[in-house]
Amino acid sequence: MEYNNLSISSGSIAGVDDQVIKYDLYAPISGNTRGFPVILFAHGFKGFKDWGAFPDACEDLARYGFGVVGFNFSHNGIGNKRTEFDQLDVFAESTLTKDLQEIGLIIDAIQDGRISNPQAELNTDDIGIVGHSRGGHTAIAAAAEYESIKCLVTWAAVADYTERTTEAQRKDWEKNGFTEFKNSRTGQMMKLNKAFIDDLDANKDTLVAITRVSDLVIPALFIHGRDDESVPYTDSEKLYIECGSKDKELRLIANAGHTFCVSHPFEEEHFPPQFEELVEFTGGWFRQFLR
Repeated sequence: MEYNNLSISSGSIAGVDDQVIKYDLYAPISGNTRGFPVILFAHGFKGFKDWGAFPDACEDLARYGFGVVGFNFSHNGIGNKRTEFDQLDVFAESTLTKDLQEIGLIIDAIQDGRISNPQAELNTDDIGIVGHSRGGHTAIAAAAEYESIKCLVTWAAVADYTERTTEAQRKDWEKNGFTEFKNSRTGQMMKLNKAFIDDLDANKDTLVAITRVSDLVIPALFIHGRDDESVPYTDSEKLYIECGSKDKELRLIANAGHTFCVSHPFEEEHFPPQFEELVEFTGGWFRQFLR
């Protein structure tokens, strides 16, 4: 059954370091007392909730019968402008621990009613999570960390973030206290302070996906594009192999890159086939296991 009548509401809650987590809640309008399970959608590095087709994907997942919370990690660099990096000083202070903690804060806000919609009845005991790229890496850690998360899907997830750091970056962090990443879309140089790598090195057992995935007992689906130019699909293969769940699956999508053939801004009327397949796999998995 698909739900055609949706309510979309937006808001914010307090994040880490006095920053703000902004969110959009997509939910079917309840015609009865049935509560819809909730899915969290976590963006990746240099990403945001309003990137490309992400909002459309959240809408589509809501039509499967879920409340979907798309959110910005508070240190992702997006401020008052929904699609522009206007807080690069905040971005510089990002760490994986902060991201993991904020997923816990969002779960708390869902369960105590601060994230809600009067037109939609939500089942806040059953929470799923989907994450893209670095967001997938963090989603795995969160699924192992928080008992409220009952189902997981990753899109092009990084398996081990320690392997994403180069020797040159580590030298920058030691010498300058920061390293820089160029945003290919905007041309901005985005600083990331040494606190990021210090946090990762000190908390590997808690933060690294390939370590935490073996602790999972919940249903887990790993989706990756075979032509991913940023994160090789072998990362998802490794995660699938190491995953401790008995209900697990690996899906590789042909002719799909890191963002599954969509870009920002996304102005097409229909998803490309690869992204459509991605959303269908995701919705089907949650429909099967998040009930």
